[in-house]
Amino acid sequence: MKTNNVTRLLDQRKIAYTTHELPVEKLGAIEVARFLNVSPALVYKTIVVTRLEKGKPILAVTPGDQEVDLKALAAALGEKKLHLPSEREAERLTGLQAGGISPLALINRGFQVVIDESARRLEYIYVSGGQRGLNICLAPADLAALTNARFAAISRASG
Repeated sequence: MKTNNVTRLLDQRKIAYTTHELPVEKLGAIEVARFLNVSPALVYKTIVVTRLEKGKPILAVTPGDQEVDLKALAAALGEKKLHLPSEREAERLTGLQAGGISPLALINRGFQVVIDESARRLEYIYVSGGQRGLNICLAPADLAALTNARFAAISRASG
């Protein structure tokens, strides 16, 4: 089993989780779901979203088969307008590689985390473990408690 700062934190907080090793190239949530043989609705991706005004970026955690709804996210946070940065910009803002961006790896870094409402109905979800090739399965409530996240309806069907 791979260990990193994320798994050490989960162990330290005594949070139940399982790790899943993946190929180290960048995989999208749908490919991760296929690799893990689970529904894409269980694999949540972390999308970096920036504010037009000053302030730390937001981490929107949405189901793999959906996309972040910027209007809904802005409304949930009381923001006028939000922006989706490029992949390179998201990597610069988080210090993590795309495909490895995880709210668990960015705890106490000032990012506001919003998890899509759909996660509340699930027993567990899969999220990035903070590096490419590592995925973590845990209860949405544990993810929310650790990252000080709130739940809101922030995603919509892709396309």
